[in-house]
Amino acid sequence: MVHTLKPEDVAQDRLATSFKAKKFVLWLFVVSSTIMFGGFTSYYIVFAASKGKGHGLVLPDVFMYSTAVLVLSSICLFFAAKAVRQQNIQTQKIFLWSTLALGIAFGYLQVDAWSALYQSGATLVNNNAAISTIYIVSGMHLLHIFAGLCFILNSLWGAYSKIPKENAVYRIEIASIFWHFIDILWIYLYVFLLLNS
Repeated sequence: MVHTLKPEDVAQDRLATSFKAKKFVLWLFVVSSTIMFGGFTSYYIVFAASKGKGHGLVLPDVFMYSTAVLVLSSICLFFAAKAVRQQNIQTQKIFLWSTLALGIAFGYLQVDAWSALYQSGATLVNNNAAISTIYIVSGMHLLHIFAGLCFILNSLWGAYSKIPKENAVYRIEIASIFWHFIDILWIYLYVFLLLNS
């Protein structure tokens, strides 16, 4: 007896394979970003050891506030993902908008922190590479935040477009993987800079 696959089953299999492949690519990006930021912090440690000093700064309090904002945004995204699985679209929208707003607030606070650093005399180009590293790692992280906001917007677009549940879950899973990664990454960078001042 020959079993024939229905066209909808074939389409579903292809969609699942496509989702897995895209998710794998995202994980590769996460790993490569981790290696890149590991390189930045390793450079910082080597420089600080050779010169016998760190950045010698009191980090602006704004960095602490931005960290709290980013953690709160991850909590909102967690609840948005939970709402998607329960097919509670209205709640999903509320938490996605909250995540988006907090992500934008984080970006504003980072720029404010750079301004505070600059006004304290800690410019990007100076004779202490450790100070320059603060700008570089926070700037590269801010680029990742921008990419994360694009994933959030993609999930929001899906929520308003009333796409199938499988697609909505996939979109928010991708957004969650990336957003929680950049959240954990920032906490690591902030603690690293605090401990190596």
